[in-house]
Amino acid sequence: MSSLRVADSFLVANGKVRGLDLHRRRFTASCAAAGIDAGPYFDDQVKRLPGFGRWFPRFELDADGNLSVQLRPAPPQGGRIRVVVHDGPDPRTRPLVKGPDLGALGELKTQATKPFHADEVLLADPDGVVVEAAYSAVLWWEDDTLCIPPTDRPYLPSVTSELVRRIATAEGLEIAERPRTATDLADREVWLVNALHGIRPVEAWNHDPIDPLPFTRSKSWQRTLLASATPV
Repeated sequence: MSSLRVADSFLVANGKVRGLDLHRRRFTASCAAAGIDAGPYFDDQVKRLPGFGRWFPRFELDADGNLSVQLRPAPPQGGRIRVVVHDGPDPRTRPLVKGPDLGALGELKTQATKPFHADEVLLADPDGVVVEAAYSAVLWWEDDTLCIPPTDRPYLPSVTSELVRRIATAEGLEIAERPRTATDLADREVWLVNALHGIRPVEAWNHDPIDPLPFTRSKSWQRTLLASATPV
């Protein structure tokens, strides 16, 4: 069992962060549910983050109630990705809390993606409805509607997904919750989004590349998303 009770990570690029208030809210709310007031610690440690370079700090609450931060260099930003669909048991034990399942999801990603040289693994609920990826949220387009999995399904509330939905709202676009299987999404424009990479469009499923690739709006949306970063 993981020693992590709660965790939260975000990209710090030259002293700027996207959605820091949302990361703080998610982390401190999960810590509060575990009986820990993490707000003062979070705020103090954010002030200590470097103002230069690219970093990917992880705030943690361990099984003993200790708070800590791992200051990690940020990996390079990724682009288009290949995904594999997981068809075995769901390894998540607490899908609404980031932290306890990170180790199991990391192992699943390694095992599931290696045979396909894939970058991420997609998870579905018992009905086959796509809910999220191991380390990413899932968004897709149906015509001009930005779609997300139904919020009554078990998946982690994503800060980056929320930021993208705010962009859609500002653009006057419709946002809809729709239950879709991996087969339903195979010919859609699908994005995996997270705090490290922002928006990554899916270019291949399992062994099969998408041919032809659907038109993607991801480049312009990625620029808008990156521009939303503010100084810590």
